[in-house]
Amino acid sequence: MSETHVSAEDDHAPGLYEIRLKGHLEARWAYWFEGMSFTHECDGTTILSGPVADQPALHGLLRKLRDLGLPLVSVMQVDPKQADRPEVSENTDHDHSKSEKESNP
Repeated sequence: MSETHVSAEDDHAPGLYEIRLKGHLEARWAYWFEGMSFTHECDGTTILSGPVADQPALHGLLRKLRDLGLPLVSVMQVDPKQADRPEVSENTDHDHSKSEKESNP
């Protein structure tokens, strides 16, 4: 059996995550996800993005999403360098989704 070694720094550094849900999460739930931003995509999904303190916090966040009943599409940890790119902005810009749709007939 192989062992996974993680440095102590990785255990305490918050990670940036993008969580995609099927359906649009209503703004009234924003207080449940303090510090996270919502983006409603034109394909009918919601992207919840922002910093997550650690793995227990991520599991707690996923538990809240489960309780809301919206199907989980994906969970991705985002490289902070990529988060600075315009495609991964916190504003509601649907151009990125439109370009994906155009390239996938």
